[in-house]
Formats: sequence, structure tokens, C-alpha cells
Amino acid sequence: MKWPPPADWPMRDASRHIMCKPHRWHVQDAGDGPLILLLHGAGGATHSWRGLFPLLTPDHRVIAVDQPGQGFTRAGTRGRRSLADTATDLIALCRQEGWVPDLIVGHSAGAALALQMARAGLSPRHGVVGINAALAPFGGAAGLLFPLMARAMAAAPLTARLFAATTTAQRIDRLLSGTGSVVPPEGRRDYLALASDTDHVDGTLSMMAQWALDDLADHLSEVAVPVLLLTASNDRAVPPATSIAAANRMPQGHHRDIGPLGHLAHEMDPTLLASLIRERLIA
Repeated sequence: MKWPPPADWPMRDASRHIMCKPHRWHVQDAGDGPLILLLHGAGGATHSWRGLFPLLTPDHRVIAVDQPGQGFTRAGTRGRRSLADTATDLIALCRQEGWVPDLIVGHSAGAALALQMARAGLSPRHGVVGINAALAPFGGAAGLLFPLMARAMAAAPLTARLFAATTTAQRIDRLLSGTGSVVPPEGRRDYLALASDTDHVDGTLSMMAQWALDDLADHLSEVAVPVLLLTASNDRAVPPATSIAAANRMPQGHHRDIGPLGHLAHEMDPTLLASLIRERLIA
């Protein structure tokens, strides 16, 4: 996405670019108080927090970050989109800026990133909250086929351009509905803008091609901070069983069912999620 964000982009007034090699990061930073770091999922951007962000900023400092190559973060290299590399680069950004998160909240792939950051040495005092966390690699033949497909698509120079050029509002509606989510019109508009942007699509494909969860999944016992994994019963993208199993393998892991919401639960009911996040900060 081209900088700066358009006038109607969620939380635009909180946006700024920060150079921390190798990336030029888009961050949205507002509020004062305990610091909450928000990490979006694959193919998303900070817009995903448009409902939750303003509910937390009255008494917290909230920082949302676009992942490398997605949204308005300009990736410095195509070769650093893996889970481990992204966690390393985000930790470097936090240390450069003097950010010491009290809590990291991650959605889907963002939850895996939060746990990898905790495993790599960033230890938020109140730990990690994962929303419909994508923590398990594909099983069976899909575990071989899907990463290969993602790598092939990322390597094809016209793939991202073709996808972006042929994206329609109807396609976005089908994709979002397919996750069990009911997203308000302004959210669907933002997803359409992202999916119509060649750079964002290319960044998402590159991430998918390099993202591997096996190492994290094999070492969840090393995550030494408190972890709460929230699952929604209507999530059609990531089965709740993934979070239940992961929580049981972490020393301070817990699971909670938040009811009949979809994969984008924080967009469907930000008030509920804000309440659950506040609970963690006083636990």
C-alpha cells in the first residue's frame, strides 16, 4: 500500500513510519498507560483493530504494527518473511523504540508471532493473548502441497498483480464469510483495498511461502509467559482444537471459548475482546 494511508483509513491520525532495518514499519501508536502490542494475521493490516483500538486507548498505550510487506510496512527484503525472522525484526523494532509491552495480543498468524517473540526473549509481564491462533502446520499431504503452492505463487511475478486486478467486493465478501465472520461494511471496504493492492498481495504470498510453524509447535513448552488462547465456535479457518492442544503444552497456557463468533472475532465483537484483554492486564 502506498504511503500515506488514505484519509478514511482506520486510526490514520495514529499512523507513522519507523525505519528499523531492514524494514520501514507502519505503526499506529496512541494512548497512555500499560502498553498493549497488537499483531494482525496473514493478509491483514492494522485496520483489523479498528473497533478494538479506540476501546483500549483511553487508559492504555496501544501500538499496532503492519507485518513486513503487508499494509503500509515496506519490507526491506523479500527473504525475511518467516516466523522466526519476523519475530526477530519486531523485537529489534521494540528495542530500538524503547517499547516494553505489558501484553501482546495476536490474531491468527499474529498469535504465532507473539508466541515466537516470547520464546525469543521478549517477555511481556502479562503475557500473550491469542485470538483464534493459527499455531499448527497443515497435516498430511497438505503440509507438503500448500507451502509449495505458496512458494510457486510468490515466485511468479504476475500472480500478485493478477489477483489484485481481479479482486471484487463479491470475492472479498465470500472470503470473509468463509471464515465464519460477519464483518461490517467499513471493514469489508478496507479488506477490498488491501486485496486490490499488488504490493500487499505480494507481501502476503511471500509470508505464506516462508512461514513455517513446525519449530514453534515443537517447542511450545519453552514459552514461559502467561498465555490465554481465545477461540470462537464459528471459526471456519482455524479449528478450536488447535488452541486447546497448544494451551495444554505451555507451562502457563490457558484456553477460553468466547462463543459463536467467527475467525475475525475481534472485528465482530470488539467490546467483548476489550473486556477480556483488560482482565488479563489485572490478572
